[in-house]
Amino acid sequence: MKKMLVRMLATIGAFTLLSTLFAVFGLLTEGDPVSEGTVLEIDFARNIAEYAPTDGLSDLAFSRPLLTRDIVDALRQAADDDRIGGVVARVGSVGMGLAQVQEVRDAVLALRETGKVTIAHADSFGEFGSGTRAYYLASAFEKVYVQPSGDLSITGLIAEAPFAREALEKLRVTPRMSARKEYKTAVNLFTERGYTDAHREATGRVLESQFEQIVRGIAEARALEPSVVRALVDRAPIAADGAVEAGLVDGLRYRDEVYAELRTPDGEEAPRLRVKRYLAAVGRPDTSGERVALIYGVGNIHRGRSGFGMLSGEPTMGADTLAAAFRAAIDDDDVRAIVFRIDSPGGSYIASDTIWREVGRARRHGKPVVVSMGNVAGSGGYFVAMDADRILAQPGTITGSIGVLAGKMLTAGFWERLGVNWDELHQGRNAAMWTSSRDFSGPQRAQLEGFLDRIYADFTGKVAEGRGLETAQVHKAARGRIWTGADAKDLGLVDELGGLTRALEVVRTLLALAPDAGIDLQVFPRPRRLPEILLARLMGQEDEQQVAAPALAHVRSQLLGIPGFFSIATALETVGPLAMPHPVAYRRP
Repeated sequence: MKKMLVRMLATIGAFTLLSTLFAVFGLLTEGDPVSEGTVLEIDFARNIAEYAPTDGLSDLAFSRPLLTRDIVDALRQAADDDRIGGVVARVGSVGMGLAQVQEVRDAVLALRETGKVTIAHADSFGEFGSGTRAYYLASAFEKVYVQPSGDLSITGLIAEAPFAREALEKLRVTPRMSARKEYKTAVNLFTERGYTDAHREATGRVLESQFEQIVRGIAEARALEPSVVRALVDRAPIAADGAVEAGLVDGLRYRDEVYAELRTPDGEEAPRLRVKRYLAAVGRPDTSGERVALIYGVGNIHRGRSGFGMLSGEPTMGADTLAAAFRAAIDDDDVRAIVFRIDSPGGSYIASDTIWREVGRARRHGKPVVVSMGNVAGSGGYFVAMDADRILAQPGTITGSIGVLAGKMLTAGFWERLGVNWDELHQGRNAAMWTSSRDFSGPQRAQLEGFLDRIYADFTGKVAEGRGLETAQVHKAARGRIWTGADAKDLGLVDELGGLTRALEVVRTLLALAPDAGIDLQVFPRPRRLPEILLARLMGQEDEQQVAAPALAHVRSQLLGIPGFFSIATALETVGPLAMPHPVAYRRP
């Protein structure tokens, strides 16, 4: 009773506070903020997320991250808004992966075609660090400015991977792991001292393909020959004045000088508007017409409900949550099709198979499924996509990794060194199969290998069926190897290159709609409204993962300041529970 009273008082207090906040917010935002000659302002130096679960309370207490879709939607709206004179963006660094950059570049280039002003400025493209990806994004803008003291550190791409075999040997920890097949290199983190030939081949090709895309994009945008761009990369870092001479930058400007150039048609200083406020004022595109469900599958795949990684603070993809979203879309008679947006390095085989099943069920219910891949859709991230009607990826997307690994760490030597003794009792011949205190027996090892063979056969068989490929074609593309979206298209793993905007065009084609037909794009599962969240807390039914999310995000932001923390955290969460067979993640180089 006491707990109920506390919850009631807390809820009443929350409603009172929120009512006050909304009243103040209403006064501050009264009137239309978009006037003639307004310039849309974007800061790419902040972290740009692919997806953030909507939680009304945490959105108030913590700043909701800017999403890739927010930027693309704002640019699409700005292209058709006569009041918007152009876009100015800070692009000295980017908090996005390559595929996200390409998605935004496409939207910027489309805006440029309308004749609106597009300006990118930076204090420096990298300061004692690479600015290659940032400049690649900036090159899509008509004008590129850099601070006189800045540099263009467009030094290229590098892939680095840690190998912990010697560290584990010193700790007397022995990895017992197996993979299908030679390109499934996540195990190498624990078993090798450096790149194997297969690891080097696959990663090298990814770097080569991505670098080709970047060079070609810069060359086309800046009217230069690709060979010239490659030579400039090899010269980098390039001082700001040298970058102007090379044709990579249009002028040297400080931030205030850039903004001083932004004028309305009447010659007045142009008002500027951030993405979120602009979208709040004009709304998103694709809000009327045939209803299409947008389902996000972001993060490591696991059984159960979606949540957040304890170490990384990033969203995770729970099979129960995704399956429920697909079922809701299937059961909604108004939903004509589904766009499945994936940004995932993989995870649990069982969970991936659960989601795969729902994709097929949607198709069998007459609702086409179009997959749009983000930065990564590899291993389990490809598994959940392979039965869709159409698969789209950006050229720089990391995908494929059709394979599986499993195993465990033997820690008996480590505990012995610490003076800790373990003892055990068990019933059942294989009860100790997954314990870290003893090695696999011969029969257990054979069972593990047979288990991996079965999963690999299931994975590749479903690829062949879903993609309409011959066994030989699948084998060429599989074996655990990663590919860029561009190479995956050539192999038949992907249908075409493009982002979310192009995915909607494909939906129109599949539904036999006119190219300009309206679409009502709605996120599934439906975001909960604030009263629903408060009521759930009042009744003690709030999801603990949702409650913990803002705190995890805050902790993560603090830990990111520790050198190497994020790489280590990502590696640990990527590999996950080693005693469970699963298609393991691959992080972009």
